[in-house]
Amino acid sequence: MIILFFLFLFISHLSTAFSAHCSTVTATKTFQKCITLPTQQASIAWTFHPHNATLDLCFFGTFISPSGWVGWGINPTSPEMTGTRALVAFPDPNSGQLVLLPYILDPSVKLQKTPLLSRPLDIHLISSSATLYGGKMATIHNGATVQIYATVKLVPNKTKIHHVWNRGLYVQGYSPTIHPTTSNDLSSITTFDVLSGSAATQHNNMDMLKLVHGILNAISWGILLPTGAVTARYLRHIQALGPTWFYVHSGIQLSAFFFGTVGFAIGIRLGEMSPGVTYGLHRKLGFAAFSLGALQTLALLFRPKTTHKFRKYWKSYHHFVGYSCVVLGVVNVFQGFEVIGEGRSYAKLGYCLCLSTLVGVCIALEVNSWVIFCRKSKEEKMRREGLISGSDKGSGIHSGTHSGVLG
Repeated sequence: MIILFFLFLFISHLSTAFSAHCSTVTATKTFQKCITLPTQQASIAWTFHPHNATLDLCFFGTFISPSGWVGWGINPTSPEMTGTRALVAFPDPNSGQLVLLPYILDPSVKLQKTPLLSRPLDIHLISSSATLYGGKMATIHNGATVQIYATVKLVPNKTKIHHVWNRGLYVQGYSPTIHPTTSNDLSSITTFDVLSGSAATQHNNMDMLKLVHGILNAISWGILLPTGAVTARYLRHIQALGPTWFYVHSGIQLSAFFFGTVGFAIGIRLGEMSPGVTYGLHRKLGFAAFSLGALQTLALLFRPKTTHKFRKYWKSYHHFVGYSCVVLGVVNVFQGFEVIGEGRSYAKLGYCLCLSTLVGVCIALEVNSWVIFCRKSKEEKMRREGLISGSDKGSGIHSGTHSGVLG
């Protein structure tokens, strides 16, 4: 039930985020097509005129600081920041009014060797302007929406355009400073055909992959794997269950590893689809958790009998690797929320509630186990001293409650 609740919350929230609204209508112009961009809640509306290869467009972006900047541009050669011909909007340091200036992002900008200085673009920019949502009386503040208009003359028969956009916290003079370097900010690049708008399907596919990747990994590594550990730790000592606990435990863990493997493979694919984006800690934790999970699964094939002399060494290995896998999996789920920009989302809150519930159950079971352990120890002591007869029944739970993750 907890998993279903979390799945519903996660899907409903991320689906809303991924289906952010784009509009073809502005205060001054109506466009033919629009596309929601994959990051920063940005979008582009445009009209392409094939007869003269002219592109009219409007980029919708948001400020993250009252003294920040929002930029959009075209890279004529490749889908990357370096080489982009950009238009950047920010408050004028002197008047405070919104200004829009052109910049060429050459390699020195990426290396931060020199300040970014405005200079004319070497593409055929016919016109450009910028307005704040709300008209001339609107003010720049955190979350304010800006619309960057541009009319560009394209190369004939070249309608597939590399778009680059981003935003920063502040401007030094008339030089925008470096933008944040989260994965979302580093992946603010897209390519689509302005004639057909065909890339909209590609972006939706990538967003869907992100959604499936997040759901599978959160449920498998973040919920099922810890749940399987709980069954091994507490259910195995209930004598009435017999070997049933082992089948339940194994089924949960194998299901977790199967879904986690699918989520891991999707993550690898997403990395291949996002060249230049480094996921850093999230990627390393993912590889570590998957490797430990694979080792745990393989260990089942070499599980010695209970009477074998190597059984105790196998159990020590199995417990250590199992607990490590659980910890890494849960930590990486939280890291994943940060990667997709959902660090303060209802989806993360829902996961925290699920995990807290599981932790609460563990605490209750642990307290119950210790109560039974103390009671049985007292009964054993009294039996040895002859205060009670040996036929008195104790609890159905053995005193050795502290076993490992996978039995």
